[in-house]
This record gives sequence, C-alpha cells and structure tokens, in this order.
Amino acid sequence: MRVYVITRLRFFSLLIAGAFFFWYFSHPVLLVNTARQVAMMLTGRIIPVYSVERPDRKLSITFDATWGADQTSDLLRILRENEIKATFFLCGLWVEKYPEMVKAIAGEGHELGNHSYTHPHMNSLSVEEIAHEILYTHQLIKELTGQSPTVFRPPYGEYNNKLIETAHSCGYTTVIWDVDSLDWRNLSAAEMVTRITKRVQPGSIILCHNAGKHTPQAIAILIPLLKKQGFEFTPVSQLLLKGETFTDHTGRQKPKQIAPTIRDYPKQLNLTSGEKVNGKWGVK
Repeated sequence: MRVYVITRLRFFSLLIAGAFFFWYFSHPVLLVNTARQVAMMLTGRIIPVYSVERPDRKLSITFDATWGADQTSDLLRILRENEIKATFFLCGLWVEKYPEMVKAIAGEGHELGNHSYTHPHMNSLSVEEIAHEILYTHQLIKELTGQSPTVFRPPYGEYNNKLIETAHSCGYTTVIWDVDSLDWRNLSAAEMVTRITKRVQPGSIILCHNAGKHTPQAIAILIPLLKKQGFEFTPVSQLLLKGETFTDHTGRQKPKQIAPTIRDYPKQLNLTSGEKVNGKWGVK
C-alpha cells in the first residue's frame, strides 16, 4: 500500500488552487466570456465594433452614402428638426460627385465617416490597395470639409484581419452595425421602424442609407419613438468607449477589466477581519 505524504507547503498550495477553481467555476458569466475570448485568440480572428457596452442609453444612427443624393436633404431636415447628430459614411466617389451635399452634411454638424473610395470587396485587396482606398477618401473629405474622419465602415460589411489592421494603421476604428434597417431592400417605413425597434439596444449602431427609398419617412417616425423609450443619439466616434477596450465574439465593444482576485471579494463586501457574514469571518 502506498502512503502519500503531503508537506505543509503542498497542502496550502492545493488548498489555494482548489479555492481559486471553486471561485472561478462558480462565476458562469466570467467562465463563458473567457471561453469565448480564448476561442477568438485561438483562431486569431479580429472582430470590429458592431455595438458598444454602455452604462447609458446612447446609440448611433448611421447612413452609408454610395449612390444617389435625392433623399439626403430630407434626411438632414428631419435630423435638424429632432436635434439629432448622426454619422454619414461617405464613399470617395460619392464625395467627388456630390461635393456640395458633403459640405451640407458637415455644415449641419454631423460626423463624416470613411466608406472607401470605390466601394470594392476589400477582402480581396492588398494592404497597399486597402490603404489607398481609405487614405484617398480621407484626403477628399478633409480638403472639402476640414473634418478628419476616424471611423471606417468597409463596403458590404466585409472584413478580415488584414483590413482591420490596415485601417488601424491609417488611424481608423473599423465599425460595422448591429441593427440593419434593410432600407436598401426598399422596405416600407413601417416595416423598417418595426424591424429596428425590435432589435435596438443601448449602444446599438443602426445602419441606414442616405438614398433609401423610404428612409426619411422611417427616420421621422423612429427618432421620436426611440426618444420616448429613453434613447439618446450620438455620432459613432462619441459612442465608442475610451481607454482600454476589447470586442467580444459578437462585436460588442467593452471596457477591459481586471478580474477580482479571491482576496478582493471580502473588500467588495466591505468585510474586515472583525466582521461576520452568515457566520463566517471576513479577512483583510
């Protein structure tokens, strides 16, 4: 028969390890989030921002401008009447074709985002080609309005690590969306409003198009409705979190937080060495 001798040091090491695993696995949210992040690390995939984890009820409404401008004046009027600032992601070719409209959008105080120059499928481009698409459009917008965009939305919502890293090296945060109005499918205003209100949440980024057939009518209904629900509207760059952040597997941007240690829990419960909770002594 074997006899196992456990030294005092090994005993306390096992005790501490056991306590840690008990604490860790008794926090399912932490466990699930860690598992998801590990999966992302193993695949090496970079996730852009789809939405933002916020303590308030702010969200962003965005408009991609790649074709046409007939509806844009109505959109600007509706946004002005509702005192809303939005983000317009502009394609470089659109900027060249409608310079006065670009100036009007900027003049109303809206944020201008970058939506590439030619609206290509950017996953198939080289790093140099991606950089050209972004930087050339950046220069067009800056020369025309004085704004220096900081948010980039890839055409068709397509991305890969190469694209996100190249955009970052150009000074851009890549932003997608978590609520699609589907205005590009020519849904009715009522259908768009129903679709958006069912999906919107604090920190949402709503996708619309400046040339959507029924987009102005939908926006005119949607804004007062969301305001009644306590939502506030802000441009995308102001919606994004500051400081150290990460995006989870859904693309939700969150602040980086250091997980509390076992010794931190008595402090969080305001326990000292002289206090008891449920008959157990707290420790410093």
